[in-house]
Amino acid sequence: MSVPSGGRWQRWLDRVTGLPTGPVPITLGAQLRRNLRLYVFGGLMLATQQLFLAKRDFLVKAAIDAVRASLSDAAATSAAFILVVSVFAMGARLASRIVVFSAGRNVEYELRSLLLAHVHSLGPKFFRNNPTGDIMSRATNDLQQVRLLLGFGILNVVGSVLAIVSALSVMLALSWRLTLSSLATLPLLYLVTRSFSTQMFARTRENQKALGALSDRVLGSFSGVRVVRSFALEEQEIAAFEEQNRSYLEKSLGLAKLRGAMGPVMGTVSAIGVLIVFWYGGVLLADGTLSTGAFVAFWLALLRITWPMMAIGFVAAIVQRGRAGYSRIKAIFDAEPDITSGDAPAPLKFRGELRVEGLSFKYGDQVVLDDVGFTVPAGSSLAIVGRTGAGKSTLAALLPRLLPVAVGAVFLDGEDVCSFPVESVRARIGYAQQDAFLFSTTVTDNIAYSLASPSDADPRVLEAAMEASVHEEIQRLPDGFDTVVGERGVQLSGGQKQRVALARALVREPDVLVLDDPLSAVDSRTEAIILSAIERQTAQRTVILVTHRVAAARRCDRVLVLERGRVIEYGTHDELLAKDGVYALFAATQQLDDELAVVGSHSVSQAPTELAS
Repeated sequence: MSVPSGGRWQRWLDRVTGLPTGPVPITLGAQLRRNLRLYVFGGLMLATQQLFLAKRDFLVKAAIDAVRASLSDAAATSAAFILVVSVFAMGARLASRIVVFSAGRNVEYELRSLLLAHVHSLGPKFFRNNPTGDIMSRATNDLQQVRLLLGFGILNVVGSVLAIVSALSVMLALSWRLTLSSLATLPLLYLVTRSFSTQMFARTRENQKALGALSDRVLGSFSGVRVVRSFALEEQEIAAFEEQNRSYLEKSLGLAKLRGAMGPVMGTVSAIGVLIVFWYGGVLLADGTLSTGAFVAFWLALLRITWPMMAIGFVAAIVQRGRAGYSRIKAIFDAEPDITSGDAPAPLKFRGELRVEGLSFKYGDQVVLDDVGFTVPAGSSLAIVGRTGAGKSTLAALLPRLLPVAVGAVFLDGEDVCSFPVESVRARIGYAQQDAFLFSTTVTDNIAYSLASPSDADPRVLEAAMEASVHEEIQRLPDGFDTVVGERGVQLSGGQKQRVALARALVREPDVLVLDDPLSAVDSRTEAIILSAIERQTAQRTVILVTHRVAAARRCDRVLVLERGRVIEYGTHDELLAKDGVYALFAATQQLDDELAVVGSHSVSQAPTELAS
């Protein structure tokens, strides 16, 4: 008989322990049912193990009694069978651990995937109330506790129950009197376990909450390390971290003290039961009611029931930590998305006509936009201008539904954007935000983020980089397009990050392109190049340009001026200048600023000549 090769064995194991098919549920009960075949198989293996161990106990009795009766052949035969059943029991135990632990891993994998997908669907309201560090703690530490609950926890609960049943069957068969005496401490053990379990659940939740706060503190420190250094506030930052760390330490120590006390208390109660067994067992041995072999076999069976009793506290801790972890994860699953998809199928391509009617938006009680309306024909451009805080960036984020949009407020090709799936709207409305976010990967991967197979040889990546006027600067980086930009693009300047983000929006070739102030961090030469690129984009798609620069707005077909969330002017550049209103004031002020800047630079350039003369 040949042993299966490693590859064949691994393939069989993968088929047995692989992920189930079908819709993935989020509740623990449904996940248990989803992986029921693994739990049933693991339970059968545990039951098989306990059957072999019960047989071993009776074989031990027979072997010892045979030795005392000088029956060497019978003793040898029993010893051989003890070895065989022990090996089979070990194999069954190993198989049970593999399949049950695999079930726990399956649940962890699927819940983590669902959690990420659900977090992506949640809106700004959720993230305002839940710090990033706390969300990360729930997705890692808390989910790990759920995996331990559905793997290690279930294995030990089922194994303990089967061990108790198996051991009691042996003990009752050997001596019902001694069995009853050994169970005298069970009521006390139940009360102690119940008390510890209640406290364990509460303290575990407090500990995991403190860990989430600590994680958020650390994340904030790392993300804002440049700000901390620029203000020389390292000591204050360390002090703030110490405060969070001390809170976590106190919660952890409280939990550790409870867990530390649980073992000795449970062990003491179990030890009292052992003393009772030895005292009464000695009495039965002395009067001949119980043989030596039967007492040793009883003691082996009692050991199998003693460990589950002593481990009740440990298993209870695993269960309570898993419950506490799932309750924190479920709070994320229970969060309702601010933005929901419509049922209407979206076309593969939009013409790009954009219409806004009566659009209003609030942050809490603060009105940011009030009854905003405008129309942008397909293939044309619109500049949105206004003072800081006028609501320009909020309006830009509302168009691709990055913020909740009221039904009947934004229309794409005459259809309400709320009627389409959110993903299809965002896929066709490209958005480049002012505060550019880059991933900690290469420049190529950041620009080609929306492409199926990013490559620096992809002509779309190179063309988008050229259009965003960042191609030459990328080439001068240490590894060119393969340069890793670092956390949030820390290796690049503000202007470079903004233009890489612009290239990322251009490479997707959307039907509508929304640019949120792409010129805020560039010089005048680069600004002119980008504006020329934006003009070329209007020949291919509809462009919405949020800007504070009149020089940029004049290149668009129409200009919309916002003031405190309301549209106060709307028309072409020349029409708004003729009105002599707010836009005309912006133009005059910026023209004066530009003239003063030219005079200032000219004076500086002349200074060395005058000094030399």
